[in-house]
Amino acid sequence: MALSNIRYAFGVHSFAPYNRSTGEFYGIARVLGGSSVSLSGSLVKLEGGSSKYPWAVEDSTISAEVSLKVKQYEDFMFELFLGKAPTAVGVDAAGVVSAVTDKFGTSVVAATGLASVVVIPTTGAANLKFGKYTIKAASASTIDVYVSSNIDFARGTDADYESDLLKVTSSPLSISTGANTDVAAFGLRFTGGASATAFTVGDTATFEVLPPSSKSMSVSIGATSDVFPEFGAIMYAKKAGDLSMWEIDALRCKGVGMPLGLEENKFSEAEIKAEAFFDSAANAVLKLRHIIPSS
Repeated sequence: MALSNIRYAFGVHSFAPYNRSTGEFYGIARVLGGSSVSLSGSLVKLEGGSSKYPWAVEDSTISAEVSLKVKQYEDFMFELFLGKAPTAVGVDAAGVVSAVTDKFGTSVVAATGLASVVVIPTTGAANLKFGKYTIKAASASTIDVYVSSNIDFARGTDADYESDLLKVTSSPLSISTGANTDVAAFGLRFTGGASATAFTVGDTATFEVLPPSSKSMSVSIGATSDVFPEFGAIMYAKKAGDLSMWEIDALRCKGVGMPLGLEENKFSEAEIKAEAFFDSAANAVLKLRHIIPSS
């Protein structure tokens, strides 16, 4: 009788974490540089006297580390590895300008300052440019506007910086009681407060802008209330040429931390670590399955 063909694994196909209580999947990671479970054990040696070798060796604990190298960033990754589920938004045809809020001092957003910053009706949405904006009082009745990045300045009407301090207003904007002052290239309307304008020079306020979008998400990481849930995870190797498939089910996992790396002319990649540990109900840490379909 000839020897059987060897059993092998090749490549990586997917990683799908699931809720341990309901069995529902959080999602799937498909653009992977690797997905593995490393089972690393340790031995305890009995040593002493003049012997150069141990008198006895016994097995000790085994660590089951799940390693995931991802090249995509899905909402569930933030929930499982950074402790907070993102707020996801679908199609937004109008764009969003967040509420303007005083940052330094209290005179910018006030009855004697600005009442609001909004999208210019009808024409403004097409010119909204993604970023974080800072308003600074230049005089008792004027402001300058600064933007965190020029990444989106080609959207709609082209824009550019006016200084190395990221100022985008060529001259200070005049703000008067109840009146509108538009910055057309950015799609923004600044409306004065109900009383005579009286900014304190140097005071600042901030707001954020989202242009019209097909999909967006936002998440704040690091709150004291953040929770890192336990989860299960199913990993698959690539389907091999003989149609064989490998499945690894890590029954109970916990991970804390996920890098967010950006490199020059390179797709971002994050290496995530989690620990697989004992599931009393299943009396196991992992379940493995391998199959070669008959057709």
